[in-house]
Amino acid sequence: MTISAKPSLPRIAIVGTGGTISTPARHDLDLHEYGQSSRPLEVDELLARFAPMLAGFDLVPVRFRAIDSVAMEPPLWLGLHRCITDAVASDASIVGVVVTHGTSTLEETAYFLHLTLRVHVPVVLVGAQRPPHSASSDAALNLLGAVRVAATPAARGSGVLVVMNDEIHSARDVTKSANFSLQAFRSPNEGPLGRIDPDGRVALYRRPLRRHAPDAEFEVGLLETLPPVEIVYSYAGASGRPVAALVETGCRGIVFAGMPPGRASPAQEAELTRAASSGVLVVQCSRAGSSRVVARSGDRAMRFVAADDLNPQKARILAMLALTRTDDRAEVERMFGEY
Repeated sequence: MTISAKPSLPRIAIVGTGGTISTPARHDLDLHEYGQSSRPLEVDELLARFAPMLAGFDLVPVRFRAIDSVAMEPPLWLGLHRCITDAVASDASIVGVVVTHGTSTLEETAYFLHLTLRVHVPVVLVGAQRPPHSASSDAALNLLGAVRVAATPAARGSGVLVVMNDEIHSARDVTKSANFSLQAFRSPNEGPLGRIDPDGRVALYRRPLRRHAPDAEFEVGLLETLPPVEIVYSYAGASGRPVAALVETGCRGIVFAGMPPGRASPAQEAELTRAASSGVLVVQCSRAGSSRVVARSGDRAMRFVAADDLNPQKARILAMLALTRTDDRAEVERMFGEY
């Protein structure tokens, strides 16, 4: 009699960075002050809490950090990049990676990895708006959804993905749009790529067309930090003093979140023009939150680079990576057109 072999479970690496998804609440209604009294769990501790629900997967916990995501910064992005790369390289049986992350900077970490990772398995970032075991927490189902997506062969080739509230988003497009709502993560221009349905089916309907890793030109494996790029916000009557101060302190790039459709105040514009003429990369965004910045002839004359439809925080990431490759404005403009 022939006994068929039991099929192996999908092997998924779970890399922990902390955040709300990993931070226990003090009681059922502790929905906003839990971070002041509880430390984030390490990823293996988090998985132990949800072990029965995740029994259909072979999960490999990988400790990286257990922090509030407001403490995330470029050197940690580089370390996380190496951590994911090493985890996949050391275990050929891993078919996907999930990164648990706080929601405050989740979109930024996701976009950095979207532009730099060289792994060929799905990588999914996931967070939660409510801590584990608080009333109506989204932590468990978000984590399960992310694992399901990471295990799905159809998720390969789409770059880094973000799973929140049963939706699958591209790291390039998604942004946090609400402080506490469960429906906080949206892709305002393009919408989600797909969904995780109640029966557990991962339904993907489209792929991102903009260039992303592993087919990207950015090599960060040996870097310890990234070039300094800062963001300046535009508003009625904004002065040019912050721009001038940034130039004086050696900032290599400035992203300005312009008044829609991407305009700086006259005082800001004067200083930004001086900055660009001195060799500082100046990237033009809009604070509107959606739609593409359309550069005018005057903007091009001032040597501003339009950020397409990237929000300021993501434009900063692409600007930093661009500056690791070149100082040529035309080349940077090409990158913003491709990525």
